[in-house]
Amino acid sequence: MSQSAENTAKVLIEALPYIRRFDQSLIVIKLGGAAMEDETLFAHFAADVMLLRSIGMRPVIVHGGGPQISAFGEKLGLKPEFKDGLRVTDADTLSAARMVLGNINKDIVAAINRRAPVAVGLSGEDGGLITAAPGDADLGLVGSVARVRPDLIQLLTSQRMIPVVTVIGRDLTGEAYNINADAGAAALAAKLGAKKAIFLTSTPGLLADLEDPESTVSELSLGELQGVLDSDQALGGMRPKLEACLAAVSGGVPRAHIIDGRIPHALLIELLTDKGVGTMVAGEYVIDEA
Repeated sequence: MSQSAENTAKVLIEALPYIRRFDQSLIVIKLGGAAMEDETLFAHFAADVMLLRSIGMRPVIVHGGGPQISAFGEKLGLKPEFKDGLRVTDADTLSAARMVLGNINKDIVAAINRRAPVAVGLSGEDGGLITAAPGDADLGLVGSVARVRPDLIQLLTSQRMIPVVTVIGRDLTGEAYNINADAGAAALAAKLGAKKAIFLTSTPGLLADLEDPESTVSELSLGELQGVLDSDQALGGMRPKLEACLAAVSGGVPRAHIIDGRIPHALLIELLTDKGVGTMVAGEYVIDEA
């Protein structure tokens, strides 16, 4: 047997316990960062999601599109403005965001469906999937998740389809709101009873030293995470991701992960190997899950 074949066999053996553990488990994956902007990484992501489905998991994808929204908005003369990592959104910016997110949604669906016709694009507006509530008035038309209606996603995953969700929601008056995709993914994961919530981003995870990219914090409890959020350690775009991990795990998701989407096949490394990549937030009473 060649060394390459032997290594492949070792990888499969290492993956087997995780395949058994997560069989039929619903996994919410928030796609963002480099994995959306790099064509090769994007292709890897689509292949990885199909593999997870093929071995029995039930992936649900939630995506953002921050850089793309900013780029498109600038072409329209809309200068991006952020507060605590969240986009300040007026009516024109919301219109641009809906257009860009809709295009991204279809690109993700198409990338998966090139492998098998199993992906379905959804907006939080579809079927009342996400009911929004007004958020911070200083952010404009940026909302929070007031309610999630899980039955549409449950129906799709029960038929082995892969929902791909963009997080635009409407409130009870019909007003549309842009909702941070990390927050939306956390709310969906909690409501759906997901086994994991995974946030792919363009960072190694939470850094103990912001000046040292090698200082990734590999694991945090809920209490430790709250301490980080109360300190100055969580800055800029990392704060919404950490808050999303806190919301997901507090809502009953056993594990939440921030992983580096710049690493090829980061999703498979996190789910199917002993190594893992990035930062994991663990529920207080979960002792038998990786």
